[in-house]
Amino acid sequence: MPAYPFRQVDVFPDAALGGNPVAVVLDADGIDDATMADFARWTNLSETTFVLRPTNERADYRLRIFTPGGELPFAGHPTLGSASAWADHVGSEADRLVQECGIGLVDVKRRDDGFALAAPPLIRSGAASAEDTVAAARSLRIEVDHVLAAEWVDNGPGWLALRLVDADTVLALVPDFERMPFPLGVIGPHPAGGPADFEVRAFVPGLGVPEDPVTGSLNAGIGTWFFGAGIVADTYTVRQGTVLGRNGFVRVERDDEGVWVSGATRTHVAGEVTL
Repeated sequence: MPAYPFRQVDVFPDAALGGNPVAVVLDADGIDDATMADFARWTNLSETTFVLRPTNERADYRLRIFTPGGELPFAGHPTLGSASAWADHVGSEADRLVQECGIGLVDVKRRDDGFALAAPPLIRSGAASAEDTVAAARSLRIEVDHVLAAEWVDNGPGWLALRLVDADTVLALVPDFERMPFPLGVIGPHPAGGPADFEVRAFVPGLGVPEDPVTGSLNAGIGTWFFGAGIVADTYTVRQGTVLGRNGFVRVERDDEGVWVSGATRTHVAGEVTL
């Protein structure tokens, strides 16, 4: 079987082994779709990516992103982890990269000990219907009047985001995954002086990921919502993965170019994989 360069990168860790790992297969143009899907199921991580030659001349590389349950047009932590793996593989020290993926072109730039991605345009936005809000609340086992707002923030995975009263309420959720109608994200504020400005959790049972440890796409979508609605100023921080024993830390900010989601990236496995 052919061997391919391989990295496993921890994304958004606030401390060692605390983020969301992504498996990255490089120089993957020779791998067929079925093998990609099989390998993603085998790794059993939230996402596994395959880095290919770009088809758009503006892009540095093309990315295909698989969960154990299927392929996604875009996802955040795989974007940052794959950017780190590709740059390390080819020896690039460029400050800016362009990724081609199912949603189009995504700008990526270096930040501190990791990378930042530009939040892509939302495929679906706006307030959720009363029916969808009730269904979401029911799947989270909370009363609908505990939901301060429900907003579509779909940039590929299909996110509906719910704003709850505080971080403790977010942490206390015990979802009913069988009743969850679509990918759900929840966010609530920490008190001043807390570990971050907000606590976030992400639930994607339909894609084989009941709870995602740390989620770039959801935080990008929520950032687009929160900045657009004036809920936050120019920068805020997120803790995610707490219930799963992780210590994910995400920074979300806005500048003249748009909304950016950034975090640390650390490679823990490097070698090759036979497929």
